[in-house]
Amino acid sequence: MEKILIIGACGQIGRELTETLRKIHGRENIIASDMRRAEDIGQDFQPYLQFNVLDRIQLGSILRNYGITQIYHLAAMLSAKGEKNPQQAWTLNMDGLLHVLDASVECGIKKIFWPSSIAVFGPDAQKINCPQVNSSIPSTVYGISKAAGEHWCQYYHQTYGLDIRSLRFPGLISYKALPGGGTTDYAVDIFHSAVAGETFDCFLKADTFLPMMFMEDAIRATLEIMDAPAEEIRIRTSYNLSAMSFSPEQLYSEIREHFPRFKIRYKPDARQQIADSWPCSVNDTRAMMDWGGIPRYDLAAMTREMIEQLSSAKSLKRPADQAEA
Repeated sequence: MEKILIIGACGQIGRELTETLRKIHGRENIIASDMRRAEDIGQDFQPYLQFNVLDRIQLGSILRNYGITQIYHLAAMLSAKGEKNPQQAWTLNMDGLLHVLDASVECGIKKIFWPSSIAVFGPDAQKINCPQVNSSIPSTVYGISKAAGEHWCQYYHQTYGLDIRSLRFPGLISYKALPGGGTTDYAVDIFHSAVAGETFDCFLKADTFLPMMFMEDAIRATLEIMDAPAEEIRIRTSYNLSAMSFSPEQLYSEIREHFPRFKIRYKPDARQQIADSWPCSVNDTRAMMDWGGIPRYDLAAMTREMIEQLSSAKSLKRPADQAEA
């Protein structure tokens, strides 16, 4: 029986991944953890631990006391917020990962999942169909931390035999979780504005193409790579992962098929420069060859699902600040 610790369980990926893993392994075998106070977490999210991954001693205690066999380490400060707090972002993203890797070696953890990002690609990367192997230099502290983290994961696999698996996620779109400070988060927030009947202010230019993926596909890919036999995981940095690429204008046009009166205003800010440094699309052939990773949602199907789900749950509110994934 697996005993799984999810670090950063209150974030965009974490909530849905926690829910899915509990359906597979049983609620009592999935320990959710995050920095939020336990009393602020509902009973439906138990078992839950308030935990800061920078506390190396507590991490070791949790792994031993709960008999943890797998870790999903999701805690990170994302791109846009990272540029406002670069030192804090580096400390959380880098030290947090190293704590997980070191503690896993000490405690004999069988398997680890750690998400990377398209942010590892810099302005000199190939823009269309960006390949798996790329020598570009990331332009954000988030991207720098993810690029370094990929190499640390490979190092710990080669040196200590840790079974670490990773995906370079594109922008993720979900109706269950709110934006968490990423440059691609316009593609989540735009749906909330559409359903609420509000004009949407987009912080990217109309023709900015970026790789995107519906959350259901991202969760499925995560489970697929974690379920694959170890010998099929031939890349121990991180796999490119792709589903669709679109611009804000294309997404806006698709939403208007459902809400003809919906309006958008383009007000590019500092996040535009970050978006311009990333590829418009990536090549994920290696993922499909090695273990699967085939998405089910395109732009039209994702838009229909987002609108249908958010329209039936209008009580979901957007706070001024959302905790990081």
